Amino acid sequence: MREMLDIQKQLVPDLLDIMNKRYTILHHVMLSGLVGRRTLAGTLGMTERVLRGEADFLKAQGLLEVDALGMRITEAGRKLVESFQPLLQETFGLTELEERIRSHYGLKQVIVVPGDSDQSPHAKMELGRAGAGVLRKIAGKDPDVVIAVAGGSTMAHVANHLTSAVPLKGITFVPARGGLGESVELQANTVASTMAKKIGGQYRLLHVPDHLSEEAYQSLMLETGIVEIIQVIRSARIVVHGIGNAMVMARRRKVDQATIDSLMNDGALAEAFGYYFDRQGQVVHKMPTIGLRIEDIQQMETVIGVAGGKSKGEAIAAVLRFRHEDILVTDEAAALEIAEQMKQEV
Repeated sequence: MREMLDIQKQLVPDLLDIMNKRYTILHHVMLSGLVGRRTLAGTLGMTERVLRGEADFLKAQGLLEVDALGMRITEAGRKLVESFQPLLQETFGLTELEERIRSHYGLKQVIVVPGDSDQSPHAKMELGRAGAGVLRKIAGKDPDVVIAVAGGSTMAHVANHLTSAVPLKGITFVPARGGLGESVELQANTVASTMAKKIGGQYRLLHVPDHLSEEAYQSLMLETGIVEIIQVIRSARIVVHGIGNAMVMARRRKVDQATIDSLMNDGALAEAFGYYFDRQGQVVHKMPTIGLRIEDIQQMETVIGVAGGKSKGEAIAAVLRFRHEDILVTDEAAALEIAEQMKQEV
């Protein structure tokens, strides 16, 4: 199929541009669910006249529905986007980038979606969709697995895109740790319950703060109910988590200035599941948090990291050097930054 595309590009030089433009329209409509022409034109940087012409063409092909409320993708359009995506990734070099990162860090799988999550909400939505696809596939292999999930905006997108044609009633979702004190919809408890409802599974919640003093931590670990849910969390065989910049996450957790100074002195670059990593992937600090421990992560069957944006490239590379990720779902901007980090390791 790739050879045929190369021949067509020689005969019709602007073929790839047209294909990419129409794919982008379909893809954005699919992620949006329902979107108005003016809004979509602004998002894609097109004039309404150009978008109207393309939308009319896609509607005539049975790929879009257009009415007074806006545009929505048809089932035929959805299938076309999903089948065309691998070819598009190969054409724009994302497949080769995936393999370079996978091979360098010894991962089972790397998925790179187009765009930069720092700049484009749609890129972040696509990151969530790709993460949901990976999780759905892995979860479907074991009907009785416990899956631990972290919180954050990227994880919320993963949860929102998770679906299953057949209810997976035996799967239990649990939060990887307590809440950050941020927006309720971004907390691990909410992400876990949303994922469970999306696929017809079960969930358990952990109603404790994420950041605890040592005294509070020791006290809570004496509570029978807390100990029981912690045992369930630590029995998880799959974990899905985001990756953050160390200083950004420290401030989100409202840690004291002394701890921030210590993190900076230790060269903390990345944060994942409550642990802080330096550039070499070494753990330099851990929060006194109730939930998954580093030894639990090391025993997991599948560890899935979902994170994107150019600003997180260095942080993602640092966590990959920890050598306990199995699957990485990221975006093009972050992947290119990771590739730059790989060059410095040689």
